[in-house]
Amino acid sequence: MPRELLPFVAVIGSLAVFQFHGDAWLKDLSDPLLAGGLFVWLFGVMLWAAFSVVRHADALAELVGEPYGTLILTLAVTGIEASLIASIMLTGASAPTMARDTMFAVLMIVLAGLVGLALILGGLRHREQDYNLQGARAFLTVLLPLGVCALILPRFTVSTEGASFSPGQALFFATLTVLLYGVFLAIQTVRHRGFFQQPPPPEDSGLVVEDVAHGHGPVRPLPYHAVMLLATLVPIVLLSKRLAGVLDYGIVQVGAPISLGGVIIALLVLAPESMAAIKAALANRLQRSVNLLLGCAVATIGLTIPAVLVIGLIFDQEVILGLDDSRIVLLSLTLVVCTLTFGGVRTSLLQGAVHFVLFLVFLMLVFSP
Repeated sequence: MPRELLPFVAVIGSLAVFQFHGDAWLKDLSDPLLAGGLFVWLFGVMLWAAFSVVRHADALAELVGEPYGTLILTLAVTGIEASLIASIMLTGASAPTMARDTMFAVLMIVLAGLVGLALILGGLRHREQDYNLQGARAFLTVLLPLGVCALILPRFTVSTEGASFSPGQALFFATLTVLLYGVFLAIQTVRHRGFFQQPPPPEDSGLVVEDVAHGHGPVRPLPYHAVMLLATLVPIVLLSKRLAGVLDYGIVQVGAPISLGGVIIALLVLAPESMAAIKAALANRLQRSVNLLLGCAVATIGLTIPAVLVIGLIFDQEVILGLDDSRIVLLSLTLVVCTLTFGGVRTSLLQGAVHFVLFLVFLMLVFSP
């Protein structure tokens, strides 16, 4: 059996086990060893399968070119994220805030942690790095209003008692978000595709753009990778409900902050994509990192917000989206720093250090709010 099929076999096998027998284990998680073992099993298999999804998306990226390649990867990763959030929304007491906590964690890990790490490593290796300013501005132009409307505005609306939208507001913002994201996709893939491609370095800069080793193994025909991507993604989605139950129980039992669940989900979702973004930055292809990271942030808001709002309306569940004061300050500061970082021609080590400091502040607030 080819090694590239092993993650697919593992996730399909795990799904079969839980479908026919393993769900009985989830009914009684009072044994810490059982609960811990199930979490390690599910998290490990889903992470392995997620890397397989990324490998197939990376192969498709090589076949179809940019920006379609990074867009395929971004949509695949966001699909995993949305499915996990939807599953957790429908289980356990932490459901009302799980979507908010996960989206906030994704934004902070991406915009502060991964952007910072990519700029630090890229700066150490190449001193300064070029990217397409118009493409970065396009991402931020969409990200800022969507991020503020999704995670800050609900805190200040008065139609409901909590930090949530009323049904009418939820339907309005879900529709508006989908429409704006659709316009952005049209700009990215058709009208201004060149905005999202790596610009050639100036002749007198001395900068070298290296080839990026995708690490996806052999490149097979496009239909093969497309089918395998979907075939591996679907079991991850189906296993997400099982992971949601174990994660929710564990957080409650150990008395950990509820927001920790969002961080764990974000780490599962972002681990494969982060490797691709850092690898691109080290190869001095910062635009690919920008497309992956800022694209992930935009897709998180543009796709996940409508999904959770619609689920809340259909199942009559409260969806709390508004952040508390400290996290509003941190998210706002991070968005401002992003506009400063990607408002010039090149990036450097200093900008990466600033982003990473904000990420460390985010981690501190998770455990000591």
